[in-house]
Amino acid sequence: MPAHSTHDTPRDGTDGARNGSAAAPDTGVPAETNASAGTAAPARTAAPAGTVAPAEAVTPLLRGIAVLSRLTEAPGGTLSLSALEKTTGLARSTVDRLTATLARMGHVRLDGRDVTLAPRLMELGNAYLAALRLPALLSARADELADELDESVSLAVGDRDGIRFIHQATRRRAMSLSFRIGDLLPAERTAPGPLFAAEWTDSDWRRWRERRSADPKDHTFPAVPPREHPTPDKDFARRTARAATDDHALDDQLIEPGLVALSVPVRDPGTGRVACVASVVSHTSRHTAPDLRTALLPRLRAAVAAMEDGLRTAPPPAPGPPRAGLATWTGASKQELGREFVESLARGLTVLTAFDEGRSALTLTQVAQATGLARATARRALITLGHAGLLAPAPGNTFTLTPRVLSLGFPPLSRTSLPEIAQPHLTALADRVHESTSLAVLSESGEEIQYTARASTTRVLSARVTVGARLPARATALGHVLLALPEARTQGYALVDEELEAGLRSLAVPVRDRTGRVVAALNVAMHAARRTAAACRTDILPELSRTATLIEADLSVAGRFVHVPLT
Repeated sequence: MPAHSTHDTPRDGTDGARNGSAAAPDTGVPAETNASAGTAAPARTAAPAGTVAPAEAVTPLLRGIAVLSRLTEAPGGTLSLSALEKTTGLARSTVDRLTATLARMGHVRLDGRDVTLAPRLMELGNAYLAALRLPALLSARADELADELDESVSLAVGDRDGIRFIHQATRRRAMSLSFRIGDLLPAERTAPGPLFAAEWTDSDWRRWRERRSADPKDHTFPAVPPREHPTPDKDFARRTARAATDDHALDDQLIEPGLVALSVPVRDPGTGRVACVASVVSHTSRHTAPDLRTALLPRLRAAVAAMEDGLRTAPPPAPGPPRAGLATWTGASKQELGREFVESLARGLTVLTAFDEGRSALTLTQVAQATGLARATARRALITLGHAGLLAPAPGNTFTLTPRVLSLGFPPLSRTSLPEIAQPHLTALADRVHESTSLAVLSESGEEIQYTARASTTRVLSARVTVGARLPARATALGHVLLALPEARTQGYALVDEELEAGLRSLAVPVRDRTGRVVAALNVAMHAARRTAAACRTDILPELSRTATLIEADLSVAGRFVHVPLT
């Protein structure tokens, strides 16, 4: 299918748009007032319950969003294909094609009959966080406050009648927080909630009451335990009124027993409205809620004042170059994979990545230019994403991403470690070269390497080490790379022959983070009789380097706004 085609050709109802009003005026506004009463929305989409999809909404895009939402809610971000069929209500053939497309995009990984979220999906949430700018401008202040207080500190934004975390600086303790970046919490059970609710309109309050009535135990908020003792609506209204007066709010064990939090709003210097809320979170064995306010409120206010000053003095963002060739890539993928690639789903998700720092609000024309999509195709994608709640109209006929973009895989993936990122790539490398592969980091002393991930083969004779094992750094190829010894630094790899053990030959390359710093090393180890040193360089090194590049690409996406543990 041509990359710039104006219409998606329907195939079994999956790769087509609802284009019954394709000739409608090009308003560029994804308003639900254009909805066709006779058109039913796809099952289990991210759109608000009870709403009807607009006539021009792209059905495969809504279905793909539903698949990603179900995976996000699943333990470990993994579901079987049959479980996805059941939870989305979609036909198995449709699920197969949607997941194949998401896998082609690098957003999920297919492992037999299982589908697992992949780190590359975080580029969607990264687009929202970059366009928002708050994590880049305020996270260092939040981290400093967490170090100063020795307590967890979070930043949250309002998301309709809930709050969603955009940054977490947690303390490592036996009793620690399990909230993740992107997690959604009901406003009334949090400290930030009343501060956001102080700016709610009558329709916001009405929507909140409707949600409370429909879901009294908060089952639609998987990040929090079900509500055991529902409180009257007037209790939250009183907390909101007090927060508006005090300019701070407390959570006294509203989420669950033992958890307390103190929040102060960070206001936009230009409008005076709440841009985000900074919170100090603790537990009752360290602070009661009143004690938290008495002991820590002055320091939290000082940190928030510094954050607001940072917002006031921050230079305007310089927009980077938009990602090139996106429409060309989707068109080429369609030509290669045929009906197994749902091009309209790929195009729709591509629209989210048009936003970034310096491109926080875009017109329809700018979205089309940034993605390379035809204007009509971009327009239908915007309508669909607006219906799903992932973007909203803004002044000047522009659109902005909403916090709900973080609901597409970001919470579970925000806790991904480097070994977890690397493991599927190690397994694929071991299958290709038929040798054992490993990932290692340097120990704190700098004298040893520690194995953090590995994939073995079915050979009778192979290198066998366990994850967690340590070996002398200077006797291993992995150690040569991590220590940046002159030869390894010059060549970009290290080849070690029988230094650690007779007959053992190992080839290793560095793995770098998004700043270019070497954070780990990747190797292939084998018996010296199977390949000469020259054969290792010609046969193994290209595959090893390619795998390191794939790991680095995933690590770069995962580590843009999240700290990725190395072990």
